[in-house]
Amino acid sequence: MSEELKKVTPTANIEIENTVPFDPLDMNNYRIEKLPKMVKSGFEKWMALAGGPLAILLFIYFYWFAKIPFLEQFDASSLGKEAAKRFGEIGAIGFTRINYAMLAIFVGAIVLWITEAIPNYLTSLILILGMVLTGVTTDKVAYAQLGHPVMWLNILSFVLASMLVKTRVAKRFALWFVIRFGKNATMVIFSFIVINIVLSAFISATTAKATILLPIFMVVAAIYGASKDDRNNFGRNLVLQNLFQINMGATGFLTGSGANLLAAAMIAGAMGWSSFSYQDWFVAAFPLCLILMLIGWFVGLKIIFPLKKCENQPQIEGGMDRLQLELSKMGKMTFEEFKAIAIFVCVLALWATDKQHGINQTAVAFIGAVVALLPGIGIVKWNDVDIPWHLLLFSAGAYTLGAGLEATDLPATLIETLFNAIGVNSHTPFILIYAMLTGGMLFSALLFESKTMRALIFIPIAIGVAHKFGYSVLSLAFPVALLVEHVYVLPFNSKPAALLYTTNHYSWSDTLKYGLTMMVISWFMIMLWGETVLKWLGYTNGLL
Repeated sequence: MSEELKKVTPTANIEIENTVPFDPLDMNNYRIEKLPKMVKSGFEKWMALAGGPLAILLFIYFYWFAKIPFLEQFDASSLGKEAAKRFGEIGAIGFTRINYAMLAIFVGAIVLWITEAIPNYLTSLILILGMVLTGVTTDKVAYAQLGHPVMWLNILSFVLASMLVKTRVAKRFALWFVIRFGKNATMVIFSFIVINIVLSAFISATTAKATILLPIFMVVAAIYGASKDDRNNFGRNLVLQNLFQINMGATGFLTGSGANLLAAAMIAGAMGWSSFSYQDWFVAAFPLCLILMLIGWFVGLKIIFPLKKCENQPQIEGGMDRLQLELSKMGKMTFEEFKAIAIFVCVLALWATDKQHGINQTAVAFIGAVVALLPGIGIVKWNDVDIPWHLLLFSAGAYTLGAGLEATDLPATLIETLFNAIGVNSHTPFILIYAMLTGGMLFSALLFESKTMRALIFIPIAIGVAHKFGYSVLSLAFPVALLVEHVYVLPFNSKPAALLYTTNHYSWSDTLKYGLTMMVISWFMIMLWGETVLKWLGYTNGLL
């Protein structure tokens, strides 16, 4: 071969490779590592730059200089005897130095988490260290949060989810269901409701569900003419409704997310129970999550993003056949897939019958993970398990923050002060208190990225308010817990929201319109639930 040809050939090869057309129906094009990295807007960049200095200044102010008169004269007796004992003698004992330290750490951490000035896991590490150095809690308590039972459940859930990914059971089920029931655009979008509910029963990580489903609905969107360069209402509906369904599916099951389990653990502790029953959560929460999914499907398709006539049928000739081809490539179900299904069914059965056998959710997940990892019997090896440790470190920081809030009773103190300021007292109707707490939990999702953090803030507040006014803990804390998964309005509100925003199938205004509409509807539904279902089940005495 001549030198000239040797020089030309590599360049020619590169040109040929770069001119290969993009295949919108190739699922490999939608792997997470191939999705575009979203560039921060000018406002987001400004927030990131200002977040660090602002957090430092606020910490310094609240820790060393702040003197809040109405908190300095705070009467601990209003919290009840048990809470007041943590402060010392019952009576007007003031806002202590430890309380100011906790407030400073809380405000600083919130600013860093919202502005994303530094990675959220790094904020958690700084938070943990800060609570130890300021004496808010002991190092034993702070460092022990990484061993919280919910942390273990998260780790074990990733083991089980990795089993689904490796065996491709979830992908096979989703492809089969869309092909079998997706006869038109309306039914295709409806089919994902069922898919998300089934996955939610087995996978307690919303990010994992989004990762599994993303390539599938990206291909389906392409079949119906939606792409990142040519948005249409089918694509908007498919992606935004999947984001909503991923979160609502998690609401229906106690094991749907770590935040659910944490909220349930705090409620159980306040009630003096060993644990919150999977069955009790399911009976109250699953019908609500299903109704909200159906409402979300109708609102998206008929009101906010109605489909044009041309969008109701596949735009790519033979498009659905490509999904059939993708399913055919997987071949017949393997023995490993059957084993994965068997393990998951057994885990789910044990979760669903926890009141009968008394084994808690984390122990059941341990059993499933041990079987899945057993040499010769199991399905995955440790190196196959994809555990996002940065998310777990972030969660550990959030749990430590919660431990500090509980130790200092800061939420109860602040809510008492707020209630006094706005005139809420024992004569205030229960429905108003219920509306304030549930509304606060719902709309706080517009600011807070972490479901875990919201649970750690608002569940103790609900418990404290219930104690203060003599209501059952369940009447306020449980409805608030049922709203912890509402994190779908803006891209920074949750990991699935950030992931799905990278598909470029919708804009900020699109997700704001749909998300806020569903949030308001959800607020109305939890009010209705408190007056009906939760009343029938004995959790509330009704709102009126």
